[in-house]
Amino acid sequence: MIRLLAGPSGRLTLLGLLLAAINIGALAIHIPGADTVGSAARANVFVGVIAIGLVVYLVAVRLVLRERLPRPALWTILGIAVAMRAALLPEPPFLSSDLYRYVWDGQVQAAGINPYRYIPADPALERLRDPAVYPLINRKDYARTIYPPAAQLIFAAVGQVSRSVIGMKLAMLGFEALGMLAMLAVLRGAGLPPARILIYAWNPLALWSFACDGHVDAVAIGLLGLALLARTRRREGLAGALLGAATLVKVLPLAVAPAFVRGGRLWLPMLAGSAVIAVLYLAYLDAGWGVFGFAGAYGAEEGYDTGAGYWLLAGLGHLGLAPSSLLRTYLICAGLTLAALALRIAFGRNRQTEPDAAALCHGAAILAAAATCAASPHYAWYYAWLALPAVVAPVPAAIWLGSAPILFLIDPFNDRFLWPSLVFAPAIFLTVRALWQSRAAATAALSEGTV
Repeated sequence: MIRLLAGPSGRLTLLGLLLAAINIGALAIHIPGADTVGSAARANVFVGVIAIGLVVYLVAVRLVLRERLPRPALWTILGIAVAMRAALLPEPPFLSSDLYRYVWDGQVQAAGINPYRYIPADPALERLRDPAVYPLINRKDYARTIYPPAAQLIFAAVGQVSRSVIGMKLAMLGFEALGMLAMLAVLRGAGLPPARILIYAWNPLALWSFACDGHVDAVAIGLLGLALLARTRRREGLAGALLGAATLVKVLPLAVAPAFVRGGRLWLPMLAGSAVIAVLYLAYLDAGWGVFGFAGAYGAEEGYDTGAGYWLLAGLGHLGLAPSSLLRTYLICAGLTLAALALRIAFGRNRQTEPDAAALCHGAAILAAAATCAASPHYAWYYAWLALPAVVAPVPAAIWLGSAPILFLIDPFNDRFLWPSLVFAPAIFLTVRALWQSRAAATAALSEGTV
């Protein structure tokens, strides 16, 4: 028995069982029926426990990347992933109330009403209010829905079948499963070990974001996984269309578009993606400019209009510099950096060679991590999607950024710089180390070539 557990498969099983036990233990900290963990003290303990789970997860990632695992290990990985999600599924969301807005938007559309027309508290929607969902909607007194048309179509489809929180969570987990199945197909096509799916499947940030809170980001993850699969199979138009749909769930997936262009035709994915975006917006255009919902006001609410919402500018604020005075400079520098990175990935060396899955996902992981860091949202679930391309291209900074923001579920300092630095500072270190190693490898290769 000891010899069996000492092997890679045995260690994988032990890590999986430990991770499952940690997450189920964390669930026990929540006071049943409370719409939060229960108290500030309980929230701190909760995040401390799942931070231990984060360490276990990172050890498991190291294992699957360094050890050769037998094929049955995949079933262990998937079985534990399903078990952890099944344990959280019946629980009401208590780390975020966003899911109640999804259910509400689905109910509004089931009644034949454009969800962008009214705030939930509007008298025109009074007949739709129910005691299970309406009281728990956030910003119901002043904000129209913020979610783009692709997300709204999902809410509408679920609303035709179920008006329950569980029904919406099941839909989100279904899209998450689609993303994982797509990445398994990409791994198989690339000749890479299927056990790498653990990088996403055991990610505690994804687990709590979707199985517990049912965030709509899971839809974007499913569509992005299908888009990556389509691109590896040279279905450029389909890949562009799927990426366009993912962008109208959460805007951030647009950042990976340059990775889809490299080695292929620029116009086809752009045309397909733009067409999907246009058609989806047309479906809700009778709301006029209201079709953009709460997006503009949300930016102001999060401090993006003053610069205080950006991690780097918030840090400079601690040095006595006003974030508002640096905002334009920051946006210009970030935009130019992202543009240069996008051009390098889209039109860099060997562009005419069809990229393999690893090159595609490597470019997508870098672009996704860079764009998300530049935006630096302080909500944890915005980062979970970074773990998906890392399944094929395990960029250390992307793996870290796709999981470590689970720490953002609390902020003991109520500050947009100090506590988030626990995530962003290591990400910068990992990026610098990767660049140094890449430069050293290129120098070594050049030296060998000249000998």
